Amino acid sequence: MVLFGVTGDLSRKKVMPAIYDLANRGLLPAGFSLVGFARRDWADEDFAQIVHDSVRQHSRTEFREEVWRQLAEGFRFVPGDFDDDAAFGNLRRTIEELDESRGTQGNHAFYLAIPPTFFGAVAAQLKEHGLARPEPGQWRRVVVEKPFGHDLASARALNDILGEVFESGSIFRIDHYLGKETVQNILAMRFANNLFEPVWNGNYVDHVQITMAEDVGIGGRAGYYDGVGAARDVIQNHLMQLMALVAMEEPTSFDAESLRVEKLKVLASVVLPKRLDLHTARGQYTAGWAGGEQVIGFCEEEGIGKTSATETYAAVKLGIDTRRWAGVPFYLRTGKRLGRRVTEVAIVFKKAPHQPFSATSTEELGNNAIVIRVQPDEGMTIRFGSKVPGTAMEIRDVNMDFAYGSSFTEASPEAYERLILDVLLGDPPLFPRHEEVELSWQILDPILDHWAKKGRPDAYPSGGWGPTSADAMLARDGRVWRRP
Repeated sequence: MVLFGVTGDLSRKKVMPAIYDLANRGLLPAGFSLVGFARRDWADEDFAQIVHDSVRQHSRTEFREEVWRQLAEGFRFVPGDFDDDAAFGNLRRTIEELDESRGTQGNHAFYLAIPPTFFGAVAAQLKEHGLARPEPGQWRRVVVEKPFGHDLASARALNDILGEVFESGSIFRIDHYLGKETVQNILAMRFANNLFEPVWNGNYVDHVQITMAEDVGIGGRAGYYDGVGAARDVIQNHLMQLMALVAMEEPTSFDAESLRVEKLKVLASVVLPKRLDLHTARGQYTAGWAGGEQVIGFCEEEGIGKTSATETYAAVKLGIDTRRWAGVPFYLRTGKRLGRRVTEVAIVFKKAPHQPFSATSTEELGNNAIVIRVQPDEGMTIRFGSKVPGTAMEIRDVNMDFAYGSSFTEASPEAYERLILDVLLGDPPLFPRHEEVELSWQILDPILDHWAKKGRPDAYPSGGWGPTSADAMLARDGRVWRRP
C-alpha cells in the first residue's frame, strides 16, 4: 500500500493504526509493505518511527514487538511533491524493489489521504510512470476519502479524473460509517430475523429519524469546514447511505453488486418536499455551554469569518417513492455542538389503530420504536408499552436493550480495519460506487441552492439540539425530534 498524505491526522489516527491492528490479528500477508509519500526529508527509519508513534497512541489492539518488527521490515518512505517527476520515478523504483524483495507481486493499493484538489496531479503521475495499470495476474487499486466532490458537477469531474487512470472496479471510495459493525448489523437485523421485516414498511412505520450529532465544534478544521458545511460533510454521504440501508429491498446476496443495485433503487426513488423552506432547516452554533464548559460560537472560531454563512446544523425531510415507503417521511439531521455525541437510526411506528384503554391509562404511552445505535453505545433499543405494576391499568413506555459490548466477548474492529482489508481483498460491498455518489448529490444540490439564496443560517446555542426552525419543521407534520 502506498500512502499519500502520511503526515495528516487521518493517516496517523486511523489508517496506520488500522494496518497494525490487521497485522496483529493475523489478517495481513507476511510480505505486506507500506510506502509513505510526503514532502518531508525523512529516511525509512524516520517514517517507521512516525508509524510506531501513531500505532502506540491509537491502535485498538495491544502492542506486540514481534508483530511490529515484521511489519516494519516492509516500511519505505519516498520524499517529494505531487508534481515532482523525479519523486514518482523514485516511487516506482521503490515499489519494484518491494515486489522483488517482499514478494508483493505487482499488487498495489494507492491510498489518497489528501484533499481532492490533488487527486488529478497524483493520478496523472501514477499514469505517467506506469504505476496505475497492472500486468496480467496483478491488480492496482486507488482509495479516496470523502468528500466526493462539492456538488454533482465536481463529483462527476473527480470521477472522470480517476476513471481515466484506473478501471471503475478499482476505485474505492471510503465512507468509514459503512465499516462500523452496527451499520452492517442493520442488514443482519432486517434480513436474518422474521421478527422485523413484516412490519418494515409504510403500513406500520410512521416515520424514520436518522441523526448524527456531535458535541464538539469544528476544532482545527476551519480550512476544510468553512464553505463545506454540515449537509455536504455528513448528509450527502453518511446519512444517505444509512437511509439506503434502512430502506432497501432484500438483496439476492450480500455481494457488492447485489447490495449496490438495491441501494441505487432507493436513492433513485427519493423525492424532495415541494416546500424546501418549510421542510428543511439549517443552523449555526453560537456561544454557550457544552460539556460543562463555556465555548465560543462558530464565527468566533479561528479561521472563520465573522459573516460566514456555513451551516453547522442541517436537517432535511425526504420521501421514498416506492410501494414499501410511500407516505413515510425520512428525517435526516446532523450538527455540531449539540447536546451529546450520538449517531442513531430510529424507526418510529404508528400507534395501534384501536386501544381498548381509557385515555388516562395510556397518556404516557408514545410510539413504538426500534432505535439502532451506531455510536457511541453500539447496539439496539426496542421501545414498547408495558403495564405499570399496581391495581390500575396504566401503560408506559419501556425499553429493551441490546448492547454489543455486553453481548459479545470479542471487541468490534475499527471501521478502517474492515475497509482496508476489503481494499486488499478486492471485495467492495461497503464502498459507494460513483452512481450512488452522483444520485446523492442530485438529491442534495437543490437544497443547497435553496439555502444559498436565503442568507445566513439560523442561530442555535451550543449544547442544545439545534435551531427552533428544525423543531418547527417536524411540528408542521405533527411530530417531534427524539432526544437521544
